[in-house]
Amino acid sequence: MFRPVLAILLLARLASAQAPAWGQCGGIGWTGATTCASGSCLPGTSTATTTSSSTSVSKSSTSTSSIKTTSTTTSTSKTTSSSITTSSTTTSSPTSTGYTGPFLQGVNLAGFDFGANTDGSYTVPKGLSPPPISQCQHFASEGVNLFRIPFAWQLAQSSLGATISSAFWTEYDAVVNACLQTGAYVIVDVHNYARWNGQLIGESGGPTNAQFANLWSQIAAHYANQPKIFFGIMNEPHHLVSVTDWAGSVQAAVTAIRSAGATSQFILIPGSSWSSAQALPTEAGPALLKVKDADGSVGKLIFDVHKYLDSDNSGTHADCVTDNVSVFQTLVAWLKQNNRQALLSETGGGNTASCETDLLSQLTYIKSAYPTIIGYTIWAAGAFAPSYVLSVTPNSDGSDQPLWVQAVKPLLA
Repeated sequence: MFRPVLAILLLARLASAQAPAWGQCGGIGWTGATTCASGSCLPGTSTATTTSSSTSVSKSSTSTSSIKTTSTTTSTSKTTSSSITTSSTTTSSPTSTGYTGPFLQGVNLAGFDFGANTDGSYTVPKGLSPPPISQCQHFASEGVNLFRIPFAWQLAQSSLGATISSAFWTEYDAVVNACLQTGAYVIVDVHNYARWNGQLIGESGGPTNAQFANLWSQIAAHYANQPKIFFGIMNEPHHLVSVTDWAGSVQAAVTAIRSAGATSQFILIPGSSWSSAQALPTEAGPALLKVKDADGSVGKLIFDVHKYLDSDNSGTHADCVTDNVSVFQTLVAWLKQNNRQALLSETGGGNTASCETDLLSQLTYIKSAYPTIIGYTIWAAGAFAPSYVLSVTPNSDGSDQPLWVQAVKPLLA
C-alpha cells in the first residue's frame, strides 16, 4: 500500500493528462494519464561507433503495455576489437566453489521500476505501483524460489550520493521481506541501464564510480544480514563507451558491497548490449572476467544475462521465433571455459502457442545447464496489467496466464 508521505512527494511533481515520454500510462489501479507522448516508444539516438552483430533490447517499464524498443546493438569501446578475445581465462582460479544451491526458477515483480527510462532518466509516476505482496505467496506456492524486484535509482536516491530515503525502504522492504518469508531468494535490481539522467556511470559527465559505489554501499549495509539476497548491480547496460571502463565501475560496486559488510551474498554482474547473453562472450565478458571479490575470488560473482525469443529479440511481440538454445550453448561453453556461472534474469514471451513451445524448450535447456547457468526469472508480473504483452501477472481470479501454465509451471519443482 502506498504510504501518504511518499505519495505527497510524488504527486507534487505530477504531469498533465498525457503521460510524458516514457511516463506511466496505465496499470492496476491506475487513474492518471492513459496516452503516451508521441515518439515515446521509439529508440533513442546514439553516437556509438562500433556496431556488433547482436540485436539489442531497450526496455522502459510502464504498467500496461510494452515500451521495449529495438535498435541495432551499438556499443562503442575505447578498447580495440583485437584486444577483446573469447579465449581468455581467469588469471587465477576461483577460491570459492560458486553457487551450489537449488536451481533457481522465478519471476520479475515489476513496479518500483515504472518510470525508469532507458537513458537513465526517471519520469515520476502518478504515485507508486508496488508489486502486490500477495504475488510472493502465489508464485512460491507453485514452486518459484527466486524473485527479482527492480527499482529506479532515483526512487531510492533523490540525488547522487544522498542517503537512501526511509520512505523507499518502507515500500521496497515490504515486498522484499514478503518474498523472503516464503523461503525464496530475492534479487535487488537497480534498473537504470548503467546511467543517471542520460549520463553513463564512470564516464565524463556521468556518475562517478564513487557515487555508484555509494549507492551499493548503502544497499549492501541494509541487507548485510540477509543471506538469500542477490545484488543485481545494474539492469541492461547499453551503448557503453568502453567495456573496460564499465568493468571498473562494476569492480567499484563489488568492492563497496563487501566493504559494507555484505560478504556472503552473490553479486550479479551484467555485460553490455542490454545484458545480452549472446554478446557476453565477445563483448564485455573478457573485461568482466578481471573483476574480483575482496579476497581475490570470483565464485560469488555471477554473470547477469538477458535473452528474449521474438523476431528482433526485443520482447515487444506476442509471437516467438526461436528457443535460443544455440545461443545458450555458446554461452555455456564460454562460461565453462572460464569456470564461471550465469543467471538469466530476464526472458519471456507472449501468451501465444509459439512462445509456449519456444520458451518451454529454452527453459528446459537452461535447467539442464545447471550449475553453469544457475536459474532464470521470467519478465514479468508485479504491477503489470494482465493485458501487457509479456504479462505473467495472475488474473483477478487467481488463475495464471497461459504462458506461465504451459512453459514455466511444468518445470517448477
